[in-house]
Amino acid sequence: MQDKIICLPKRVQPSQNHASVSNVSQAVASTTPLPPPKPAPAHPVTVEMKGLKTDLDLQQYSFINQMCYERALHWYAKYFPYLVLIHTLVFMLCSNFWFKFPGSSSKIEHFISILGKCFDSPWTTRALSEVSGEDSEEKDSRKNNLSRSTTTQSGPEGSLVNSQSLKSIPEKFVVDKSTAGALDKKEGEQAKALFEKVKKFRLHVEEGDILYAMYVRQTVLKVIKFLIIIAYNSALVSKVQFTVDCDVDIQDMTGYKNFSCNHTMAHLFSKLSFCYLCFVSIYGLTCLYTLYWLFYRSLREYSFEYVRQETGIDDIPDVKNDFAFMLHMIDQYDPLYSKRFAVFLSEVSENKLKQLNLNNEWTPDKLRQKLQTNAQSRLELPLVMLSGLPDTVFEITELQALKLEIMKNVMIPATVAQLDSLQELSLHQCSVKIHSAALSFLKDNLKVLSVKFDDMRELPPWMYGLRSLEELYLVGSLSHDISKNVTLESLRDLKSLKILSIKSNVTKIPQAVVDVASHLQKMCIHNDGTKLVMLNNLKKMTNLTELELVHCDLERIPHAVFSLLSLQELDLKENNLKSIEEIVSFQHLRKLTVLKLWHNSIAYIPEHIKKLTSLERLSFSHNKIEVLPSHLFLCNKIRYLDLSYNDIRFIPPEIGVLQSLQYFSITCNKVESLPDELYFCKKLKTLKIGKNSLSVLSPKIGNLLFLSYLDVKGNHFEILPPELGDCRALKRAGLVVEEALFETLPSDVREQMKTE
Repeated sequence: MQDKIICLPKRVQPSQNHASVSNVSQAVASTTPLPPPKPAPAHPVTVEMKGLKTDLDLQQYSFINQMCYERALHWYAKYFPYLVLIHTLVFMLCSNFWFKFPGSSSKIEHFISILGKCFDSPWTTRALSEVSGEDSEEKDSRKNNLSRSTTTQSGPEGSLVNSQSLKSIPEKFVVDKSTAGALDKKEGEQAKALFEKVKKFRLHVEEGDILYAMYVRQTVLKVIKFLIIIAYNSALVSKVQFTVDCDVDIQDMTGYKNFSCNHTMAHLFSKLSFCYLCFVSIYGLTCLYTLYWLFYRSLREYSFEYVRQETGIDDIPDVKNDFAFMLHMIDQYDPLYSKRFAVFLSEVSENKLKQLNLNNEWTPDKLRQKLQTNAQSRLELPLVMLSGLPDTVFEITELQALKLEIMKNVMIPATVAQLDSLQELSLHQCSVKIHSAALSFLKDNLKVLSVKFDDMRELPPWMYGLRSLEELYLVGSLSHDISKNVTLESLRDLKSLKILSIKSNVTKIPQAVVDVASHLQKMCIHNDGTKLVMLNNLKKMTNLTELELVHCDLERIPHAVFSLLSLQELDLKENNLKSIEEIVSFQHLRKLTVLKLWHNSIAYIPEHIKKLTSLERLSFSHNKIEVLPSHLFLCNKIRYLDLSYNDIRFIPPEIGVLQSLQYFSITCNKVESLPDELYFCKKLKTLKIGKNSLSVLSPKIGNLLFLSYLDVKGNHFEILPPELGDCRALKRAGLVVEEALFETLPSDVREQMKTE
């Protein structure tokens, strides 16, 4: 609508008044300029109704209108529509800025999106319907416990608990338990994704209070704006007048100085301004109420106490900062949203969903397909990288060993008692909790426990009470202090422990091991190269029959070993042994039958090894031995002799003394010929002579009637003796030789070896 002003000149004539002054407005209404005044004729012919002649043309009137519009008309009357527009834009900006600002709009949009999905999720209905189906006694006891806990809360949080919005939450969405069907796989995955979204969103939003601060500022700004508008509009609304006097010093141009003008929109603007004030007053009262709500309520904290009490989901956490503020805002819309949203803040609810998904995915039939027999001939079920332990595992009653790898927050329930045959449990990088009833079952039934850990917290504290445990395997990085004070402090309660294996970085045998030394039969320490010192505690392990000290940077055979009179097997693999002169002390260990000194730096074998007459298995592989003493073969009970990967050039003929020899290996040496006495060892089953400098294989090899495995690959043989056909137990699969060399055998021998 065009806002304009129309002006007429006022002629000041104090001596006379013309009768036609009342018709001035009619004369102005004419669109044609009036002619200049002329002297009245003495004798007019006709009489016309005429207005006052001003001798002004149309351009001069337009100029006067513009001048008076700018100078005489009050600014409020001129700019009222623009003021309303500016005020509206400011109010719109205040109300909508947080929806456009990236830091706040993204949070709001994300929250609304997640909120709607949580509200409509089938898991929400299922979780709440399960709660509604509980026994009334359980719900009453829970409510009593929660009511007692509320007495310890602070004042602001307590006021939130008792807020009317939370108490008025309807129960219309809680359906009967029988109608809550099982979730299908797709719905379960969607609910699982929602839990992850809510968790990440909470961590992100609770970091600050940008939404709250922005909302407070914009509300304060709107209140201030409202007060300013009411103040100056009330004062200036009277300035909107229909008639305006205008004095402009343009007499030289137009012949007039004083003008009388009318503002065409004054009447409309006046009425609109009163209406505008009414609308702004209503808006302002709303802003004042919002401001009161902001400062009266603690909007940076939001408690789900009443929801916890009403639903029975006890672990719904209270929230703060922007997350709390948005929940307060949604409560003003509909409290039902926040209650259903609370389900996705509960770890118990999340764990139930994960468990449900696990059970649906891992059916008993699918688990039985993964069953396998482990090295101990037990029926084992390996589960790797699952989100939890499926309840269906406990339906496989024939299970003997359970292996869990890289699994977090595993809970072993009381239903583990259904596995009557369970004897072995392996936990590799798993954090495991256990039900009290399940612990009682494992105390009486579990025989073998293996724990591999990266973090000390993965060591289950309940393992120290397994009174029936016979074998304990610990694999993980430990310092000496931690292993003494935390890991092995309570081993004294393992009264049945017979085998203890520690693969770690210990510098000495923990003192706590002495508590089980009296009944320990096998001790294994596999270090990562850390030097093992102070082995005096070994002397107290009087019943020890097997000892493994692997990769412990030992330079000499520990003297404490010579006190172990019950020792039968000793393994000193991957150490730094260079001299083994102390080997003579082994003669006191009458029961020692297995000695493994492999993967060391031993240069020679002392002659007094002949005193170890009880030895049956001897391994010197991966050393630096050049000469074999003939006294070695005086240990005539040896059945297993491994001399591979050394620098041996000559095999003494005394080897024929070893009539019990069944396994002999000199692979990767520099042997040029084999003594014929070797073939006197009639019980030999495995002979490994590959990767040497042999050029002839004696026909006497046919004397080895029990030979079933022969490795001759990597030598300089040109032909194989046909007497290999006399080795009836030797088949093609047990003969390791180049294909071309195999073809040098007679065809009947080849056919004989190829037949099963």
